[in-house]
Amino acid sequence: MLQDMKQRQFRWGRIKIPMFVVCFGLFLCFSNVNASIHEYRMEAFSPKSDAFFFHGGSEGLYASKLHEPTTDASSETKPSFKGKSIISFDPVTFVRPKETAKSHHQMQQNTGLVEAIILEVKDRARIGGSSLKSDAICCDKQLADQGSCNQGEVIIQHNPNNLGWPKRIKTFFQGDNEEAKMDVETVEINSTGMYYLYFMFCDPQLKGTLIKGRTVWKNPNGYLPGKMAPLMTFYGLMSLAYLVLGLAWFLRFVQFWKDIIHLHYHITLVIALGMCEMAVWYFEYSNFNSTGTRPMGITLWAVTFGSVKKTLSRLLLLVVSMGFGVVRPTLGGLTSKVVLLGLIYFIATEALELVEHLGNINDFSGKAKLVLVLPVAFLDACFILWIFSSLSKTLEKLQMRRNLAKLELYRKFTNALAVSVLLSIAWIGFELYFNATDPLSEFWQIAWIIPAFWNMLAYCLLVVICVLWAPSRNPTRYAYMEGMGEDSDEEGIALTGNSGDMAMKLERQAIGDDLEEDKRE
Repeated sequence: MLQDMKQRQFRWGRIKIPMFVVCFGLFLCFSNVNASIHEYRMEAFSPKSDAFFFHGGSEGLYASKLHEPTTDASSETKPSFKGKSIISFDPVTFVRPKETAKSHHQMQQNTGLVEAIILEVKDRARIGGSSLKSDAICCDKQLADQGSCNQGEVIIQHNPNNLGWPKRIKTFFQGDNEEAKMDVETVEINSTGMYYLYFMFCDPQLKGTLIKGRTVWKNPNGYLPGKMAPLMTFYGLMSLAYLVLGLAWFLRFVQFWKDIIHLHYHITLVIALGMCEMAVWYFEYSNFNSTGTRPMGITLWAVTFGSVKKTLSRLLLLVVSMGFGVVRPTLGGLTSKVVLLGLIYFIATEALELVEHLGNINDFSGKAKLVLVLPVAFLDACFILWIFSSLSKTLEKLQMRRNLAKLELYRKFTNALAVSVLLSIAWIGFELYFNATDPLSEFWQIAWIIPAFWNMLAYCLLVVICVLWAPSRNPTRYAYMEGMGEDSDEEGIALTGNSGDMAMKLERQAIGDDLEEDKRE
């Protein structure tokens, strides 16, 4: 039953306006976004079999550290949930149609039942009548007569190894009231797992009932959802890694500042953006964990830093592959095409990142992500094809010119890039397999490694570029030279007689051809 519910649990698909516009509007309208606080704003229940349900949220929760009840020092009666994992109803109200309410007398009691059901994903088969060899979700008269359940309630088979679970919380409408408010209640989680919350009712007269309110989900160490908790530590470590790389690059940059080429400034900018991105994500997650809310400004900055860094990283790989500053002094007519591709990629990546990080908060649909993943994947493919096509041309030019040092440099770069592409393809295959075999997020505790891998891969590629194109006293080993003399000294090639003259002519002809090609482009 839960498998079918999973396909309909998200509410984003009901909104018929562009995804990016919605995300941008959300950023403008709110100064904070509720994080582990799932809000319900007069939303409807969906029919399923003989029941109606509403998905109230799902998150990975760790078991409480403390199981003994404690109290705050400020109040002897107020329970303290420090170190505990909880789901709190704070509060939740159900609103039924006026016609349904008027059909009952004001003195009647229990004129409608709505149930809040909390279950761990491994107990999903315990919801509904599958264990009773029935396709029903609600208990009918026949099953009630058998003593298997109570008529009019959702069928639940409790777990003998975890008494009281799945947990059911009942809320009744009274008399002819249109609203029924749940009691403020907090459920403690004593077993680590992926938990789902559903609000359900079996009475067809309640069709059209709406839900409003919110629930608060909290882990023992804070409000950060279980899937995201390891990422806070990861971003902290990555911030230190970028800091170390930045310091090493800065010292090298200062040491040989007289021999700096334009490419070095591009590399410096990518390092700085990576450092800022990881630091902002760490502080954003840390604030999220301690307060339960995500300040929109911090989230926007983190997403934008990431999108700009990804875009500039790909542009860096592209211009390096084209031989900018090494084989050709300018990109010529290709500059506008490179800038246009970078701009389109930034917009697509920004939209995807907004939806992805909002999805961690409000359970946005996977379909919304899919719509935005496709253009990003297509643009990544365009970058890869263009990069390797440019590398092929650059290697061909260097071989023709017999620039052995530069040729060796680009061969190392090509090998590193090829390894990264193969790893990316393999990881994409793993990611697809992981998502296909884990639709209910049962392996939520290791899901953090998927985004972490891409950050690690980007960092490793940046380190490779920093090592290969590090500033030095002899920039001619990778810098573009107008003439042949310096290259000849650098390569250590003995050119004598007719063969030397021929090589020089070929070199000058190749340089002239490159300049003409740049002009045409």
